[in-house]
Amino acid sequence: MLTKENQVEIHVLHRQGKSIREIARETGAARNTVRAVVRGQAHEGYGPRAPRPTNLDPHKGYLDTRLNAAGRIRLSAVVLLRELQERGYAGGITQLKEYLRTIRPRPELEPVVRFETPLGKQLQIDFVVVRRGASPLRVFTAELGYSRYAYAEFTDNERTETLIACLERALHWFGGVPRHILCDNPKTIVIERNAYGEGKHRFNDKLYDLAKHYGFQIHLCAPYRAQTKGKLERFHRYLRGSFIDPLQSRQTEPIDVALCNREIAPWLRDIAGMRVHATLKERPVDRFQLEREGLQPLAPPYGGHRRLLHDTSSTMPVPFESLQHPLATYDRFALEIAR
Repeated sequence: MLTKENQVEIHVLHRQGKSIREIARETGAARNTVRAVVRGQAHEGYGPRAPRPTNLDPHKGYLDTRLNAAGRIRLSAVVLLRELQERGYAGGITQLKEYLRTIRPRPELEPVVRFETPLGKQLQIDFVVVRRGASPLRVFTAELGYSRYAYAEFTDNERTETLIACLERALHWFGGVPRHILCDNPKTIVIERNAYGEGKHRFNDKLYDLAKHYGFQIHLCAPYRAQTKGKLERFHRYLRGSFIDPLQSRQTEPIDVALCNREIAPWLRDIAGMRVHATLKERPVDRFQLEREGLQPLAPPYGGHRRLLHDTSSTMPVPFESLQHPLATYDRFALEIAR
């Protein structure tokens, strides 16, 4: 900063007959600064630069209104970027993130160590509670370990029959069967851990019947170690931030099973599958094209203890035979999981 004292010193040295170069050397000021002082063009001190206009400026009002309306729901920069682009925003995500940092604190992310799995080897499954109470909302999730290609279906319960129906539809969504399915330890899955010796568990008969029909092994996480399913836990955060929270923030009433299941299939296909995965630095849909080759073939539809969510007239989704299905296929799938 060029103070009043600095300017006086420069004037004194100039009156003493010293050159611009000499004054600059003695005062440590730039020659152009010395020259401006001598000519009377310098100001006392330098204030902060005026902010430069950005592509985001016309959209800041929308962002402020959107975040205020969302309340405690935290909308991610990726979600907001997608909304701004629909409104004509031509800038990048960096400008957006910088602005969001000025209006809300940045959460600290917990580091998670993940182990990669071979093609077609593992599918991680879980239920996530979205809302408890008189109108419960849960979501069944399934994610392939290699590609991170995912399936999700909303329900109002976690009963065994619901788990079986959701898992079967997930296998048809993927168009094949992994060798292992990794899951937690609820009674809907395992009746008693280590019942027949170390690592030999007594599984729920109905789920085990499904496993024998489709040809997959059930692997359990260690008790109270949800981090074992680190890949799926990360997907849960993404699902909430990119799908559940934005959907809820647009509704005046609480979201329900039917609404979520109408919206989830296009989101899985067009957004979740198409994003560049933060860990893999690739799109799940691209890796899924490779992983499908490692999946076991689908068996005929299961004829055991299923159909809690469906009446006997409902039909299963069309098997996932191509990433380029006709739109009617996805419409049928959306109707199927909304029932």
